[in-house]
Amino acid sequence: MELRFVKSVLILLLPLLCGCGNGDWQLGEAKKNVVMVEVTSQTWDYRLPWNPGTVSSARGAGFVIDRKRILTNAHVVSGARYLTVQREADPRKYQGKVLFVAHDCDLALLEVEDSEFFSGTSDLPIGGIPELESVVSVYGFPIGGDRLTVTRGVVSRIDYNSYTHSGRESHLAIQIDAAINPGNSGGPVMQNDKVVGVAFQGFRGDVAQNVGYMIPTPVIRRFLKDVEDGKYDHYVDIAIRWMALENPAMRGYYHRPNDGLGVVVTDIFAEGSSDGVLEKGDVLLSIDGYAIESDGSVRLDGQPVQLEEIVERKFAGDTVELEVWRNQKLEKKQITLRPAEMFSMYENLYEEPPRYVLYGGLVFQPLTANLMAGLVSGADLRLRQTYTLFGQDQLYKETPEPVILTTVLPDRSNVYLAGLTGQVVREINGKRIRTLADVLPALELGGERSVIRFEGDQRPAVLKKKEVDQVMPRIMTQYGITQPNRTELGSRRLPKGSYQQEGESR
Repeated sequence: MELRFVKSVLILLLPLLCGCGNGDWQLGEAKKNVVMVEVTSQTWDYRLPWNPGTVSSARGAGFVIDRKRILTNAHVVSGARYLTVQREADPRKYQGKVLFVAHDCDLALLEVEDSEFFSGTSDLPIGGIPELESVVSVYGFPIGGDRLTVTRGVVSRIDYNSYTHSGRESHLAIQIDAAINPGNSGGPVMQNDKVVGVAFQGFRGDVAQNVGYMIPTPVIRRFLKDVEDGKYDHYVDIAIRWMALENPAMRGYYHRPNDGLGVVVTDIFAEGSSDGVLEKGDVLLSIDGYAIESDGSVRLDGQPVQLEEIVERKFAGDTVELEVWRNQKLEKKQITLRPAEMFSMYENLYEEPPRYVLYGGLVFQPLTANLMAGLVSGADLRLRQTYTLFGQDQLYKETPEPVILTTVLPDRSNVYLAGLTGQVVREINGKRIRTLADVLPALELGGERSVIRFEGDQRPAVLKKKEVDQVMPRIMTQYGITQPNRTELGSRRLPKGSYQQEGESR
């Protein structure tokens, strides 16, 4: 028995002793295919929207996938003005270019025009979702050196989690007990010779140590499929709120047996995918054939995930089938999916320049997550409430894009108006302001004066039009402003709201 034991141990150790173990294969492939990404970026200044912002440098990781493309994180390359990629043990830096960026799921694809960069590389294959308690290896270039490093960790949780880069999105994420430090972001997480995730964020604070997160392969595959048509589209959303149906008394109220299935629809967002199809009080029993547990989970690939994961893997125009308990009857419903544009206000913006209108030193800007972050303590209480309730109370139906008087650039013609900043503009010269595109046409209305009124405030801002025309050149020169307004919408979408329903042009 002792001889058999020794023989078994030697068989297990032989691959390691001869240097041909699985870990060595992974490390060899990583050295060929994991790259350092160095980025010079510029961040727009939302407090001074005409200011291009500060220039900074950072680095992360990426890895080679099929068709000579490099996969990395969106937050590594967001706002990039210049980027280079560099392979392990190669002093040469090659100029790279961002092909596609998906801020909502924190992924990006890069290309390198110089084909010499890919000499000797191979495509890292993409695998599946690792099992709980299994070991994974994280590759990257964290702070402290320029060489490739490997950190090992154990998969400890597979669940929905907030993607901090977006500011509002939550998707499937995998937690591991290995720290994800600056420089690791964008690097592959590998297991059994395959990529099982992309390192993307860590946990900051004293509550948890050595905790990191990776983007799992279902999110990666969706991103890669989305860009096959040459552009990236936003995630779709079922656009409802639901409540767990675990309480027996509540189940009785909805006339449901105690079978552990179903959740109750508590709200349906206007202009969303479910608008006109679902109703408040509907009990959702299944989605695309997957039974919905009373806590809102479904079994997908053997793992319990939130019912939204079924929707997460679909695209705009795809449909989802639902079994619904309504008025004590079982009904089948079909929903055509689309992005939840009504929540776009809460997304952090990166490459897109801030929009504004300057008029007599008054600066008008649309309400965005970036703007709120810049205002912080300077935000009016009513403005904070508008921001918080914009989606929750569906304020977007009346005002698709609230406009804020963010700044009054001091001049002798407007100095008395400084106390009105930080408020939501209700109307200008009698015209209701629903988006920033309304501001310039409204300012042209009326007679000798422009009268600006704010939500919940009886004090108007009044400026003489002739005086504004006279002081604008002086104000622009004093504050180094070369462009009096920037109103183009860019890539950001707006909810339809009553503004579009009236047929007015944005």
